[in-house]
Amino acid sequence: MNAPQALTQLEIDQRVFDLYDEYCHGRIDRRTFLARAAAVTAGGLAMAHALLPNYAAAQTISFTDSRIKARYVDYPSPGGNSGQMRGYLVQPAGAGPFPAVLVIHENRGLNPYIEDVARRLAVEGFLALAPDGLSPLGGYPGNDDDGRAMQAKLDQPKLRTDMLNGARFLKAHPLSSGRLGVTGFCWGGGTTNWLATELGADMQAGVPYYGAAAETASVPKIAAPLLVHYAEKDERINAMRPAFEAALKQAGVPHEMHVYPGTQHGFHNDSTPRYDEAAAKLSWERTLAFFRKRLI
Repeated sequence: MNAPQALTQLEIDQRVFDLYDEYCHGRIDRRTFLARAAAVTAGGLAMAHALLPNYAAAQTISFTDSRIKARYVDYPSPGGNSGQMRGYLVQPAGAGPFPAVLVIHENRGLNPYIEDVARRLAVEGFLALAPDGLSPLGGYPGNDDDGRAMQAKLDQPKLRTDMLNGARFLKAHPLSSGRLGVTGFCWGGGTTNWLATELGADMQAGVPYYGAAAETASVPKIAAPLLVHYAEKDERINAMRPAFEAALKQAGVPHEMHVYPGTQHGFHNDSTPRYDEAAAKLSWERTLAFFRKRLI
């Protein structure tokens, strides 16, 4: 007997995508998400279940790939949620030093998709560190629902400090060339923008994916060129774009902004039907080219 075919993005009602965005950002719980999806359209419950992540689909680079060496590392994080942090460090084969990229997770901790992104960067010649913001609570729990709830319980300014300390740890790492890039997704995209304001000249490139804009008053502190990726169907994040773009121009910060037609928030994440293969591939090619230009 053949397994049922997974629903594609085009088969899912936009109203269910909108509910999923509310669910992903903690504004409704899983039960409410499923109930509202079932009520909004025929087949809505099946659409909702199709949007839940399948992390087996997100692995593109095996953790045993001979081109890389991956391991978990612990490092101090003064001023953070516990004073200690854990992250996933992936280096290319070879002695180094390597240009370094910090990879910042979404609002649910260091899940398998983000670990795979770190491996993708290492295969391309970058030393990548993906911190787990949930490590003060024991680390990513193995599922996104619990991870999201755990991250929401953390002191949020201290959580950002934990990411700042991860950037500093990576930049100073013996395998690092000292040139630092940062990328992140969703919450991590907003944190990428924030880190650009905090690190100033210590950050050489930033690539936020569909993340909240930096505070306008802090934009003049940004020294790193930015490559900013937006999803077209992402009203909440896109509403912040005009003021952010104007502030970057006024401050003279080099930047590129790309909007990917027809895409949903989370289009780079290949574990759910929000994934858009063409947009994910194009944005990633742009990201790698940007980091090669700015970090190597």
